[in-house]
Amino acid sequence: MLVEVFLPLREFTKVKVEPVGKWFEHFQLIKANENDFHCSLGSAEENEDEDESSENIELEDNSDYLRNLDPKDWKNQDHYAVLGLKKKRFLAKDSELKKAYRRKVLLHHPDKRRNAGENVKDLDHDYFTCITKAYEILGNPTKRQSYDSVDPEFDDVVHPVNNHSKEHFFKIFGPVFEANSRWSMKKPVPLLGKEDSSVNEVDDFYSFWYNFDSWREFSYLDEEEKEKGENREERKWIEKQNKVARQKRKKDEMARIRQLVDNAYACDPRIIKFKEEEKQRKLAQKKAREEAVRQKIEEDKQKKQEALEEEQRQKKKEEEEAKLKREKEKKEKEALKKVQKREKKLLQQICEQNNYFASDEETKVSHLKEVDKLCNLLSLQKLQDLNAALQKEDDNNKKNLFLEEVESLKKQMELEKEQLIATSQRSASNTDDKKTSQKPWSPSDLQLLVKGVNLFPAGTNNRWEVIVAFMAQHSTSNVKRTAKEVLAKAKELQKRSGGLREEINKSAYEALEKNQKQVPVSVKDQSAPTERFDVLDENQSAWTTEEQQLLEQALKTYPSSTTERWDKIAACIPGRDKKDCIKRYKDLVEMVKAKKAAQATVATKAKK
Repeated sequence: MLVEVFLPLREFTKVKVEPVGKWFEHFQLIKANENDFHCSLGSAEENEDEDESSENIELEDNSDYLRNLDPKDWKNQDHYAVLGLKKKRFLAKDSELKKAYRRKVLLHHPDKRRNAGENVKDLDHDYFTCITKAYEILGNPTKRQSYDSVDPEFDDVVHPVNNHSKEHFFKIFGPVFEANSRWSMKKPVPLLGKEDSSVNEVDDFYSFWYNFDSWREFSYLDEEEKEKGENREERKWIEKQNKVARQKRKKDEMARIRQLVDNAYACDPRIIKFKEEEKQRKLAQKKAREEAVRQKIEEDKQKKQEALEEEQRQKKKEEEEAKLKREKEKKEKEALKKVQKREKKLLQQICEQNNYFASDEETKVSHLKEVDKLCNLLSLQKLQDLNAALQKEDDNNKKNLFLEEVESLKKQMELEKEQLIATSQRSASNTDDKKTSQKPWSPSDLQLLVKGVNLFPAGTNNRWEVIVAFMAQHSTSNVKRTAKEVLAKAKELQKRSGGLREEINKSAYEALEKNQKQVPVSVKDQSAPTERFDVLDENQSAWTTEEQQLLEQALKTYPSSTTERWDKIAACIPGRDKKDCIKRYKDLVEMVKAKKAAQATVATKAKK
């Protein structure tokens, strides 16, 4: 049970206050903060009654704390604690600040304490100055915000990422985010939520805090006050230094908030759960796609199998129909052959019965040949008509009918022969016209063609272009030919008789031997087809593949620095002497040079 005790009030004494001295300065300070110090002194009892009738404010008894304060160190003091609002702090309303200040003034005013017999220091050293300074800062919204930004009771802790933070996530990070929400410019501030929060709620929470807009500023911590500058330049320099320090602290503060959000995100069990669910969802989608692809492959495979089976059935059906058709045609042909054989036999019997319509043996033999021609050349219908007509006529008319048919067959054969000759003549004429329309081939060009075909065998890259380049390098006729013309001429030479081809090759070989070193041709196996015109010297036998391999191996074994090199090389090749080996080597060198020159020409043209 609470008991209120009221002491009897003294009689009021009139006091005349003159505007002089330190107390006048104090009066003006209170007036600037919208507090009438004189009214607070003159109406103390009235204000006390008003406070008692209004809402009660729980103020902390901090008399000992106030007496230990140093007025000169006011910037490092807890202004909320000075006014007795240490617990409420930034949550205290303006009206509560004003009431708390009035009570502190009533309790700790120097005049009141002096009247109570307390030894009071001068105003500069008395703790009452801390009370007025506290209200001067907290009673001004701008200065209060500046002080609240650096509230010494606020905990800037950022919990690390560890197992303890993950296990007690909501217990650890929930109060931290709730405390930091006081700095937000945007309201309302989403809180951490619970373990069963939805994905959208969690996303909204982290999106808000990753884009956090803080009103916290650090002007209260300025090392020097701008007003203390002696001139404009000094005040400007002080403001610049303070601004740099504020920006640095603001940057550190935003880095702290970001680190706090990052650590919370890393420890949040909901994020881990959502990521696992997302992973499972993507895995399920992947499996569904793979299953769809597999089913599609199976369907395609089944369709292909069905199409293949249908194709096989259709093919089998067609084969059966074709087989039946062939059997039917075969039977019809056999029946036709039998009928034709019967008609031929009937014609032969009729002619035999009439002694082949001849009076002597010579005529008989002649008519016998004609009967064979009729049997072999006449169609079945004509044979049937002839046999029917011969059976109806008498003996004299039979002979005339037989002779007429023989004469008709002769005329038909002669006509067909004339048509065939005319067709052959037209074909030959067209070929000659075509040949005459092409550029003429001189003997030297033919010789170069033979030489080029021998130098560049089948399998050479761009063979016919290379041969054309070879001919252009060595030709004296200055006739430009295309690869198509050279190929056509080479095929024509291949089709000619063996004697003619050997004659051309021989003349080409002899002509080239006079102008340059001979490049003999290696002979391929007779079983392999070739487009080369193989020509050999009368006194030279062809180098076989085995001899060529032995020569190449001997050239590698005995380099040019070896003494009596060619004697040793010739000893490695049975049937070949030193002269043959040297000649073969020179021929190969010449052939390689010619090949490289022609191929280089073709390559240069291709690049252009």
